[in-house]
Amino acid sequence: MYLLNFITLLKTGKLIYKKFALLLLFTGLFLSTFSQVSDSLKAETIKTDTLKPEVDSVFVPIPQEDTVLRIRNLNPYFTLHVDSTLLYKLEINRDQSQYYWFIKNSPVGLKIDRNTGLLTFKADKAFFLSGRLKYDVDYNVDLGVQNLDNPKDRIDTSFTIMFFNTEIIPSKIKPSVNNILYVDEGDSISFKVLCEDGSFPIQNITMTSNYAIKTLGTVTKCGDEFRWSPPFGFVKANDPNKQREVIVNFVGANKFNVRDTATIKIIVKENINYPQKVLEYNELVRSIQNYSNRLKATFMELDKKVKSTQGARTTFDLTSAASSLGGTVFSSLPTDGQKTAGKILPSVGVALVPVKESVSPVKKEEQNSATLVRNSIKRLEYMVQNNKLVGEKDPELINKTTKLRDELKQIQIQLIEVPIVEFGDSPEELDKYFNNPKVAKKYRMRKS
Repeated sequence: MYLLNFITLLKTGKLIYKKFALLLLFTGLFLSTFSQVSDSLKAETIKTDTLKPEVDSVFVPIPQEDTVLRIRNLNPYFTLHVDSTLLYKLEINRDQSQYYWFIKNSPVGLKIDRNTGLLTFKADKAFFLSGRLKYDVDYNVDLGVQNLDNPKDRIDTSFTIMFFNTEIIPSKIKPSVNNILYVDEGDSISFKVLCEDGSFPIQNITMTSNYAIKTLGTVTKCGDEFRWSPPFGFVKANDPNKQREVIVNFVGANKFNVRDTATIKIIVKENINYPQKVLEYNELVRSIQNYSNRLKATFMELDKKVKSTQGARTTFDLTSAASSLGGTVFSSLPTDGQKTAGKILPSVGVALVPVKESVSPVKKEEQNSATLVRNSIKRLEYMVQNNKLVGEKDPELINKTTKLRDELKQIQIQLIEVPIVEFGDSPEELDKYFNNPKVAKKYRMRKS
């Protein structure tokens, strides 16, 4: 092919093309010769390789001597439940007959065989009930193995052991008081709501009651304080024995919503609202004193009317008696005119009697009214004096108030037909007139 191309270039023309054609011819001849030689060499190589056998390479490790003392099967953490048994044999990379084992800071009951390295433990429940062991506590135990002949040939390490309980102990609510409490109206009651923790502590507490009560504090967790003061009037009139039972429930729940309930029964007794009742008593006493002053003013008016009538009648009586006496005197005189006057004067005295009854009749109604009013005043004064309070918390406060109110009402009904006047004088002047001995003498009870 190269020769054909060379001939074509020579025929076509120019010298430069002729030189290039010669160069191309020599290059083609050289490349074809080199490719034939390389192909023959490859064939010979393939033939020689097929005659060589295949040999696999194998890695043979060089054994090393185990010179460091170590524990082969050490478990760094053990967990045991109650009433279980631990049997665990520790091994070392040496002849164990030349070594001994020991432990330090071990919990009660944990042992190790000094010759064989066997760990033994029996988790008796009595250890936990007595408090010598506790649940869910990590006990760190120091472990050591020592060569009998070479003190430097030893190893010190440690492991941890923990005990857990498979029995679930329920948590309970324990209020700091008895189940039944007594309290009076107006008094206060308080106690703490405590918890006895078990396997799962109580996390929240809910309070319920059979009556709507307003407490001073909210019980939501263990240790909170329950405080309540029953108000006056909490016990109603239709409640038996004048007392009311309040049932308070404390419901506690743990994280698994397992509940425990504690019930407290509070018996509320009716009590006197002393501040309010004392105000009512004092107001009633002021009303009685005001009414008594009005009665004293009425008595003074009635007594003055009776007194003026008695004065007029006494004047007529004295005049009549003087006329009769004068007639007797003139009858004893020597002259006829004087004797005639002595006969006339007794008749004048007799004539004055109907005039007295006509001009100044006896006012029995006024006198009886004055007597009744005076007796009523004395009665009210006696009742107020006899029902005075003994201290700020008189146990008979309600009874005394009731007696005074009933007595005042009864006297008002009794004097309903007597015109009561308003007093214009001071209470001191009314008392002075009412307690005047001359006035009191007229209305004093006389012996028959």
